[in-house]
Amino acid sequence: MTDASPLVFGRHSGHEQVVFCQDAASGLRAIVAVHSTALGPSLGGTRFFPYESEDAALEDVLHLSRGMTYKNALAGLDHGGGKAVIIGDPQRHKTETLLRAYGRFVASLGGRYITACDVGTYVADMDTVARECRHVTGRSPAEGGAGDSSVLTAFGVFQGMRACAERLWGEPTLAGHRVGVAGVGKVGSKLAGLLIDDGASVVATDVSEPAMSRLRTERPEVEVADDTPSLLRSGIDVYAPCALGGALDDEVAATLDARGVAAVCGGANNQLEHPGVEKSLDDAGILYAPDYVVNSGGVIQVADELHGFSFDRAKGKAARILDTTREIFAVAGDEGVPPAVAADRIAERRIADVARLRDIHVGG
Repeated sequence: MTDASPLVFGRHSGHEQVVFCQDAASGLRAIVAVHSTALGPSLGGTRFFPYESEDAALEDVLHLSRGMTYKNALAGLDHGGGKAVIIGDPQRHKTETLLRAYGRFVASLGGRYITACDVGTYVADMDTVARECRHVTGRSPAEGGAGDSSVLTAFGVFQGMRACAERLWGEPTLAGHRVGVAGVGKVGSKLAGLLIDDGASVVATDVSEPAMSRLRTERPEVEVADDTPSLLRSGIDVYAPCALGGALDDEVAATLDARGVAAVCGGANNQLEHPGVEKSLDDAGILYAPDYVVNSGGVIQVADELHGFSFDRAKGKAARILDTTREIFAVAGDEGVPPAVAADRIAERRIADVARLRDIHVGG
């Protein structure tokens, strides 16, 4: 394991530490990025994905780990931001040996980084990683963990969407409104169920036919769209991107504006394809709930696991996403900035305020 190359420094990303991890025998190629430990040990999931190149993997882990710093700050957690990526196809390359080798590398960081599930990794994988490392969360109930974090991720997105509804229509409910959910995997399918139970109508799409098939069986009330462009043309009030990042670009923003979509609130990470999209949405009068705020229910759940998991306690913390999103919209209005900018400012204030406490000498 060696420190990252100058390719990291040249990006001026502000990361504290980036390490490249390789175990040739198991085929492990991983990158761990610690963006900040100002609030505490960095916490974020491990993504297992067939990146086109090492540079693409590095770009992703730097982006994701920075996002975790802001997400954890606004979730009120005593954790900084970190993330890891494993390069490879999880269907072909994931093995017990590879995951345990990865666990050894995480352990070598001495607790500066705590890992959990992300795209391509699951609860059972974290149980395997934990055989070599204690800095792991998102484990199975059988191993003393919290289990599937998508439950509270979806719940948190729903709370953020309730704040959007309140801001737009005066009541914190989606009843009588139409929501388009793009991506009905672990989070999107649960979000669709919460919306239907709240009285909303839901139209959904996913590139995975098995995922759509499961949704049709579990929630036959959901209308199906062939693809995302069809979903956006279907007359929705709220767009919920719940698949991979980069879902919001200039073209999508223009489409949402033209179709009269009132809000965007979804579970996907890093939804803005590039800086400036948030202003395009704001200029078009589309209310954007920052993704790293509303999808923080999952990290709230896995962080709670580190203290002896209580679902009720974690759900209570995730319910506060409603109030946090309300605060962001209020600050955005008061300061005349898009909600994404307001969220960044609130997070940065908390990080600075708490980090300052390290200057208070407590003896010992």
